[in-house]
Amino acid sequence: MSVTRRQIIARTGALGAGIAFSGSVSEVFAGTAFAAGAGGYGPLVPDPDGLLDLPRGFRYRVLSRQGDALSSGEGAVPGNFDGMAAFPARRGDGARLVRNHENRATATAAVPLVDGLVYDPAAKGGCTVLALDRGGAVTSERVAIAGTAVNCAGGPTPWRTWLTCEENEDKAGTGGYAKDHGFIFEVDPHDPRSTGAEPLTAMGRFQHEAVAVDPRDGTVYETEDAFQAPFGMFYRFHPRKPLGGRGSLRAGGTLEAMRVPGVPDLSAVQETGACFDGIEWARVPDPLAKETPLRQQDFGPRGITHAQKLEGCYWGGTSVYFVSSFARAAEGSAATHFGQVWRYDPARRRLTLVVVFGPATDVQLPGESPDNIALAPQGGLMVCEDGGGAQHVYGVSRRGEVYAMARGRQNIGTADAPEWGEFAGVTFAPDGRTMYVNCYNPGTTFAVTGPWGRAGGHG
Repeated sequence: MSVTRRQIIARTGALGAGIAFSGSVSEVFAGTAFAAGAGGYGPLVPDPDGLLDLPRGFRYRVLSRQGDALSSGEGAVPGNFDGMAAFPARRGDGARLVRNHENRATATAAVPLVDGLVYDPAAKGGCTVLALDRGGAVTSERVAIAGTAVNCAGGPTPWRTWLTCEENEDKAGTGGYAKDHGFIFEVDPHDPRSTGAEPLTAMGRFQHEAVAVDPRDGTVYETEDAFQAPFGMFYRFHPRKPLGGRGSLRAGGTLEAMRVPGVPDLSAVQETGACFDGIEWARVPDPLAKETPLRQQDFGPRGITHAQKLEGCYWGGTSVYFVSSFARAAEGSAATHFGQVWRYDPARRRLTLVVVFGPATDVQLPGESPDNIALAPQGGLMVCEDGGGAQHVYGVSRRGEVYAMARGRQNIGTADAPEWGEFAGVTFAPDGRTMYVNCYNPGTTFAVTGPWGRAGGHG
């Protein structure tokens, strides 16, 4: 999104934002139960503390800041806050919040290396976990996994563990790393030492972004955020021991990539509602990418389907949804778009384009470059935009109305050339009463409470 357009939105408080996309919003929520949701909560109110603007009636609490001391005594809170999920506490005494740290080899605020939780001592990424009491206060904060690289997003499992994904595919000896990277790791938010730091190698070695698990049969869907053409693919993993609980994914399985007959690049599809039946899945020849990255491997004369910037992935109702943040013809895509949401129905083997974001040229249409997306318990979506200029969390009601839910106010640039850290990891508490969201930089985790079920607002 252009800085100019974002600045206009910031000055207006996103009033009259209109519809940020076209498509069947109701289809996104098919089979999912929600309370009646409003079209928005009114204009954003400037935060006198300069951290987070919210609609009137909402309030935030800072749960964690980069550089503060971990209560576990393991070191300082690491930086680059990214994907996140909230899990109920085992005894009903609150929640556990698992948070990724997308640290590259050059990161200065690394995840502390804790014995028993380290994969590669040369890597600086990983996860931390916050324990929250019934009132939402942080009772402890500790390392959950360390020595991983560029932990971007991931996803929860039906047995309430977190799958953290490395958005990196460097081999040992590259970038100073001592081990191969590009894996998924399982993290138990209650007992991280029970899951340790063992890569789930059968699920593939590539630039992972996010995952979603079909709760009916245990199939795991995975997105790949590749930065250069050929772009990433959409995968599914059939575990040998589906729905076997914690550790079952270590038993291995089969990794496949999606083939849409006649569509080598999803960006070529521009019309919402476009539907493709008979979706095929091709077995990945070498999931460990020993010689060739997965997206460049030989899938036979019929090829395989690619897409630029495959990011968010989540399960809703009877289908899996995945996000393409954007596509740019100038960078090698078949066409240009400003964000898409796709729906795959496994029972029908049907792929449908349900939402198209943008365009960037209209100040009345703020939606662009969707990244992390969460289903909101009160109805609708929460979308973290990943672009330049002012940074927002946007809500999307079930009626297709777009509204600004939050705006970051922490300036990481200068007074003359301001910059704001992107939002990431938006998720909701198990009881639906609190929204958690991260500011990527400076690393900050917020808990947002307020009248979530209130009717009205600017919509």
